Amino acid sequence: MDNNNFDIRNSETTLKGTSLMGPMSGPPSQVDSKDGRIVRIRPYYYSKDHDMDKLNPWVIDARGQQFRPADHTLISPYGISYKKRVYSENRVKWPLKRVDWDPDGDRNPQNRGKSKYVRISWDEATDIIASELLRIREKYGMSAVFSQADMHGEGKHVAPCHGTFNRLLSLLGPYTIQMRNSDSWEGWTWGSKHVWGCEPVGEMQPSGNCMSDIAKHSQLLLFWSCDPETTPLGFAGMQSSRLCFWFSELGIKSVYVDPALNYGAAVHADKWIPVKPNTDSALYLAIAYVWLTEGTYDKEYVRTHVVGEQPFFDYVLGREDGEPKSPAWAAEKCGVAEWTIKALARDWAKKITSVIIGNGGPGIRGPYSSEPARLQSILLGMQGLGKPGRHQAKMLEWDIHTDTFSMPSQGIKNFHLGERCELVRPPVRQNEKPQSVKTDALGVPDHDTRQWTGETPAQSIPKNLVHDAIENGHAEWWGLQSFLEPTNEQWYMNRYPAPGCSRIHMIWTDSPCMVTCWNDGFSFANALRNEEIEFVLAQHPWMENDCYLADIILPVATKHELEDICDDTSSGGFSAVYHEMPSSAPVGESVSDFEAAARVARKLGKEISDEFTYGEMPDSQVVEQFWRECGVADIDRNDDFHKKGIFVVPCDPEQQQRPAGLARFAEDPEGNPLTTPTGKLEFTSTALLEHFPDDPERPPYPKWITVGKSHDESLYSARAGKYPLLCMSNHGRWRMHANLDDITWNREIETMKIRARDGYQYEPAWMNPETAKERGIQFGDIVKVFNERGTVLCGAYVTQRLVPGVVYVDHGSRFDPISIDDRIDRGGAINLISPHNRISEHATGMVVSGYLVQVEKVTDEEMEAWKTKYPDAFERKTDKACGACLEGWLET
Repeated sequence: MDNNNFDIRNSETTLKGTSLMGPMSGPPSQVDSKDGRIVRIRPYYYSKDHDMDKLNPWVIDARGQQFRPADHTLISPYGISYKKRVYSENRVKWPLKRVDWDPDGDRNPQNRGKSKYVRISWDEATDIIASELLRIREKYGMSAVFSQADMHGEGKHVAPCHGTFNRLLSLLGPYTIQMRNSDSWEGWTWGSKHVWGCEPVGEMQPSGNCMSDIAKHSQLLLFWSCDPETTPLGFAGMQSSRLCFWFSELGIKSVYVDPALNYGAAVHADKWIPVKPNTDSALYLAIAYVWLTEGTYDKEYVRTHVVGEQPFFDYVLGREDGEPKSPAWAAEKCGVAEWTIKALARDWAKKITSVIIGNGGPGIRGPYSSEPARLQSILLGMQGLGKPGRHQAKMLEWDIHTDTFSMPSQGIKNFHLGERCELVRPPVRQNEKPQSVKTDALGVPDHDTRQWTGETPAQSIPKNLVHDAIENGHAEWWGLQSFLEPTNEQWYMNRYPAPGCSRIHMIWTDSPCMVTCWNDGFSFANALRNEEIEFVLAQHPWMENDCYLADIILPVATKHELEDICDDTSSGGFSAVYHEMPSSAPVGESVSDFEAAARVARKLGKEISDEFTYGEMPDSQVVEQFWRECGVADIDRNDDFHKKGIFVVPCDPEQQQRPAGLARFAEDPEGNPLTTPTGKLEFTSTALLEHFPDDPERPPYPKWITVGKSHDESLYSARAGKYPLLCMSNHGRWRMHANLDDITWNREIETMKIRARDGYQYEPAWMNPETAKERGIQFGDIVKVFNERGTVLCGAYVTQRLVPGVVYVDHGSRFDPISIDDRIDRGGAINLISPHNRISEHATGMVVSGYLVQVEKVTDEEMEAWKTKYPDAFERKTDKACGACLEGWLET
């Protein structure tokens, strides 16, 4: 459907999903529109259209109280404010071309991220794109075309925000695909899988009914690097907030272990234990020491459920290296007082305890993050993991939990598996016979969908190694051949270029956020200026981040401008399938992601176009087809989907009868083995012993590791003399990764942006008053956070909510380069200076928190010197309320 034919169908209220997870739409909101523009966004009330009793709402009964779903959707603050995103000053309204990029002449790759753009027509843009695709295929082969099509974005299904052009590329031949690393689960993937298996990501699985079991049995909850008032918002809304309040009402104590008094801790914590970033391993080891020396761990459970415990115990007690990992030893390293460590260890041992996470956050995205992740799994095992009230549970992605929350009597299939589009699927391992494998939006093989009609990608590049692949012309890595791959993939070496494949020379991206959300963003920005990259194409609704490095930018519509069918299986309320009608006229000349690729397909000939578009199937027909095949249409006897626009699936009355989490393993480990090689908890990994027995950075059992071949980011490092602070970076309270940085209402809040003396809104850099005073810094000062990888400007946010010796900057702020050559950014995109190297030599994950920096106040003289040296950057227009904006990047 060409969405310029806007039709609101005589309705001024529409349903729209609010998730920014991509594959899932999340809880629906009601959007009120007038004259084709959004007026307001508000929660959707199920009771408005449904008899609540007939929905058979789930109920958790615990300790004489009940917890049940709300009668309305619990949409996030930025879900309510999303109209400001739709009509942002940052919207890309028309196709754009970089002023000094000439496909028939000088391409000036060195000016990407510096030169501005001019408006061109769709016809000119698609002519150029089609011509470049055919030229590059002819010159190098299709493996020279690189697809960047992953990461979080708007929950769309008929025309997904990521991957619509993958199928078009496949029709031209085997191309190269970007393989997303396990960015939300790095430590679990590369560490905990070797303790308890728990495929696919290494977080505790299964996790069904954990929250119900915790409500009934747990006495203590340890929120470890977890902020239930922040991380879940972009995925699922506010259910985690309601749940935490209820746990407190039940009398369950909550202890938060985090360098910052995060938003969840500020509201829910009975105790805050501040720990220095990336030192959790020392704290975990000291807890294990207390249990071993005081005999307060579950000895019988360890005897029957664990293998390889003795080497680990010997290390903790100092028998291996002569250094006992006592609370006194740990206190110096992690900043937690010795008596606090002892009290925490004894309380954990005495009370029925669960650990609560939010995927992992900075706690499992630091140097050597495999170690704290493994240690958390081991400590849970030492206290009877899987017994009543003893779990690892997370405060988001309720659908993955298969928990009490939102469970339908029949599963809702992922709409991304419709035949209109295909998302990421892995290429085959080199030297293996190609297979026709279909995957879902997470890269998981699917066997129920239609046969793939194009070419399998020829090769892949891990997302965190793209800069190396471009700059060096080659890359090698262990594992990460596919997203959410099985553990045994970690023992295989992979290479780029694959045999018979080209280096990449063209990039097509619909996820332009590498500079702000991945590792060493400045290196990525410089890689895209490499002469080997002849053409960079971005399609995106907003002018931000990697778009500045593109040669052509296509304007993409937001979900509010499109017709779609969406699902809510992840918000923790009710499962639902709902029909989304447009709530806004298209902004400028924007079209759907699918239509953008289709317009290119039409320039490649009728055969390609017909195969890609399926004969120009209209979106309304695709919606109806998705509904018929979604897995619940056959039980919609009252036809609510067509009459009311939403079908809510009645809850399964038997759900709460199923065992919680790893209960079956706890009861019978022989009959219910884990997915580890031995089927038991492996305190010493049998697989690591076999494949990498001498790896000092990820040894067979977890250790305290500060400096190694891959990283030198510890306060014990010589580098700490020059860069004496540890930088911590979280999910932002007011953003979802790289999304939403331009919502003007939120930018008025000081924990979102600080307007400094020059009028510019800077990203906050949290510092303890002690840390700030040592540097002569006061609240609101412009500061520079820097190391040898670059400099990022921020606004000082001085607060007691952070331990001394640390600076905390949320990731996801928009890139606003002063100079890519000299690596200076004004926008606060802190991942620009995060470590380049992977977690460790054999663990292909990224590191974006817990690394060394220095912070200094920016003087007036220094700012004036920058303005003199880089006049174009400071003359680039910014909007007073929105910050970086489209007009600033347009040639006047």
